[in-house]
This record gives sequence, structure tokens and C-alpha cells, in this order.
Amino acid sequence: MDDILLLFLDMEKRFINLSNHPISTWTDQQLEAAQAIGNLEEMSFPEINPMDGEKEIDALAETYKKRIVEMRNTCDVLSVHLMGEMTFTFSLVHKLTVLGIDCYASTSKRMVSLNADGDKIVHFEFARFRKYLL
Repeated sequence: MDDILLLFLDMEKRFINLSNHPISTWTDQQLEAAQAIGNLEEMSFPEINPMDGEKEIDALAETYKKRIVEMRNTCDVLSVHLMGEMTFTFSLVHKLTVLGIDCYASTSKRMVSLNADGDKIVHFEFARFRKYLL
């Protein structure tokens, strides 16, 4: 049993951030939670044309799936933090999950207050990463 645990600890685990929120903007709490999943790596979230149809979104998700699968071939365990435009995210999460690649959403506490002139101020505080389930 100890040999299996040592093998797991020696595995290279990578956690890809595919969102509009670069790692450089993450809090210490978010960084610590992400690093528990794997070594962090950035992947730019694509610009999604709001006029694109389902076929274009599916094709874009397929392109990203191929890039991520290639990355999986360079490590032992690959997981993806995936947050952004909902139809693209849904399509890509589905494509990756059926291949055994874990995908995570970041969750946050939403705090709303009103300033003196009535403008709403919204602040989000990172809470945890939650795995997408199909």
C-alpha cells in the first residue's frame, strides 16, 4: 500500500486555468486550493462571438479539447478550471469529462452592498473549487 501512495505523490499533476481570471489575480486562498489540485498553468479563454450558433461553439470546444488532450499526454494527471461563456463551457466540460479529465468551477460568496448614491457594489470572495458532474 505504501508503494501505491508514493507513486501517487510522485505523479505530475497539472491544473489548467481556462477562464477570464488570470492566475495573477487570484487570492492566496484560491492559489492554495488550486495548487492542491495540481501545478498551475494558464490557457487563455477564447472570445466567444454572441452571434455564433451551436455548430461554431461545438467546433471551438472541439479545438480546445484537442489542445487539452495534447497537454494530458505530457503529465500524469490533468484537471481544468473552466469558467466562462456558458454554452462553450458546457460543451467543453462534457467533451473533457467523458475522456476522464476532471473539470472544476470556482465558487464564491457574493456580497452586495449599496453606496450612498444607491449604486450597487458587488464583491466576490473565493470559496472553493467544485468539480463538474455529468
